[in-house]
Amino acid sequence: MSKDKKKEKKLKGEKPVKNDENALIKEEIKAMRAHLMGLQQTIREKGLPIIVLVEGWAAAGKGSLINELISELDPRFYSVVSPAVVPENEVRYPFLYPYAKAIPEDGKITFYDSGWMEDCVRKLLRREITWETYKMRLRAVGEFERQLRDGGYLLLKLFVDIDREEQHKRLRALRENYETAWRVTEEDLWQHQEHKLFSKAYEDFMDKTDEVIPWHVLDGSRKTHAAHKALELLTGLVDKALEQGRYVGKPFKADFPLQQLPKLSEVDLSPVISDEEYKKELKKLQKRLGELHNVIYRKKIPVILCYEGWDAAGKGGNIRRIARPLDPRGCDVMPIASPTPEELHRQYLWRFWKRLPRSGHICIFDRTWYGRVMVERLEGFCSEDDWKRAYNEINEFERQLTDWGAVVLKFWIHIDQDTQLARFTDRQNTPEKQWKLTDEDWRNREKWPQYEQAIDEMLEKTSTENAPWFIIESNDKKYARIKTLKIVIEALEKAIENKM
Repeated sequence: MSKDKKKEKKLKGEKPVKNDENALIKEEIKAMRAHLMGLQQTIREKGLPIIVLVEGWAAAGKGSLINELISELDPRFYSVVSPAVVPENEVRYPFLYPYAKAIPEDGKITFYDSGWMEDCVRKLLRREITWETYKMRLRAVGEFERQLRDGGYLLLKLFVDIDREEQHKRLRALRENYETAWRVTEEDLWQHQEHKLFSKAYEDFMDKTDEVIPWHVLDGSRKTHAAHKALELLTGLVDKALEQGRYVGKPFKADFPLQQLPKLSEVDLSPVISDEEYKKELKKLQKRLGELHNVIYRKKIPVILCYEGWDAAGKGGNIRRIARPLDPRGCDVMPIASPTPEELHRQYLWRFWKRLPRSGHICIFDRTWYGRVMVERLEGFCSEDDWKRAYNEINEFERQLTDWGAVVLKFWIHIDQDTQLARFTDRQNTPEKQWKLTDEDWRNREKWPQYEQAIDEMLEKTSTENAPWFIIESNDKKYARIKTLKIVIEALEKAIENKM
C-alpha cells in the first residue's frame, strides 16, 4: 500500500462539518435511501449479491449505521448477521465458517455487524491465537474476499472510527442507563482500556487486507456524516455494478506444493485380493478405525474424506466399509447431487462450507466441490474462466481446512471402461439394482475421453501435499476398500501423533 493510502487509512476523525451543511447532508441521505430502495428490484432482476461488512470500535455506532442503510429496504431481500467472537478454545468449525455460511444468494444483501476483522484482532490480542495463525487467517481473508469478488459478489468494507475520549463518553452513557447497560461487555471495556493497542492492530489488519477489496474508514463521531458517506459508497458501487454487469474473475496461478500422480490411462488396475484375506483385513482394519475415531474425537481433530470416481466404480460400497465402524454420532455421509436453487444462486463453495464437520467429527463427501472442474466444466454449467479459476480456489479452500487442523483425504475410485460396462449391464438386469442406473450414467459414459482428460488435469493441479489425491484401483472392489481403509488409518495415526 502506498504512503498516501496508508495515511488515508489512519484511524482518526475528520474536521467537523459546519452546522449549515447538516440540512443538505440530510436531504442527500434521504435521496440516496430512496435511490437504493429503487435499485432493489433491479438488484433482484440482475441477480447481484451484495455484502456490506461493518467493522469498528465498540460503541462507535455500527448498529445505528446499519439501520441507516436498511431503513428503506424491503426486509425480504436483505439480512443482518452478527457472528459472535467465540473464544478460540470453543471454536468447532474453521475460522471463516460463520461468514462463509452467511453469504447472500443472488439478488440479496447481507450486512455483517462485525466480522472477520474483529475475530482476528481480538483473538490475536487476547493471545488466543499465535502470530503464525494470525498470518494464516489474513491470507485466508484475502482469498475469501477475492473468491467472492471473482464469483460476482459486490463487497463493501467499512470501519467506523471514534477516538478514545468519544468511546469513553459513549460507554459511560450506555452503562449509566439501566436499559442499555447490558450492551457494554467486559470485552468492550478491555478494548477501551487498550485503545492504542487495538488501534495499531486494526490498522495492521486493514493494511494487509486492503489490496483486493479496499477499506473505507468512517468518522463515527459524526453519525449523520458517517451514514452519508456509507450510503454514497454503497449506491455508487451498486450503480457501477449494475451498469457494467457482474464481475467475473480471470484464472490465476498460485504456488502450491503439488504431488505428481500418474495419468489414469497409466494406472495398473489388475490388483486383486482373495476373499479370505479380504475378510481378515477388513475386520482388523475396521476395528482399528473405530478405535482411532474415539481418539480423534477426544483430540478434536476434524476429518474430511472426499470421494469422486467413475459411475459404478464402487464409491458407495467403499464408503459403507469406512462408515461401518464409526460412531454415527460423530460421522456424517454427505451425498452431493445437483445444486438446489438455493445453492445454485450462491458462490459454488457455499454448499460445502455449510456441510463441514465440527472438530473431532468425520465427514465423508460422496461427490465434492470437484464437480466444478468435471461435470460443470464439461456440461457447460459454468464459464471457462470459472472452472479454470477453480483449481486454485479449491486449493485455497482445502489449505484453509488443513490450517484449521483437518485431515483432508481425496479418493478417485478408478475402473476401466469394460468393467464399467459389465457393472452397468448387471444393474440393468437386476431389478433391485436398476435404481442405481440412470440415463445420465449412459450419457456420461459416452463422454469418457473428455472426462478422463478433465480428471487428469484435476489430479495434476489439485493433489497438494496438505490435501492429497489417492487413485484407488477398483476393478476389484474388495481390494479398493482395503486400500482406502489403510490410507485413512495411516493418515489418522499421523495426525494423532502430531497432536501429542
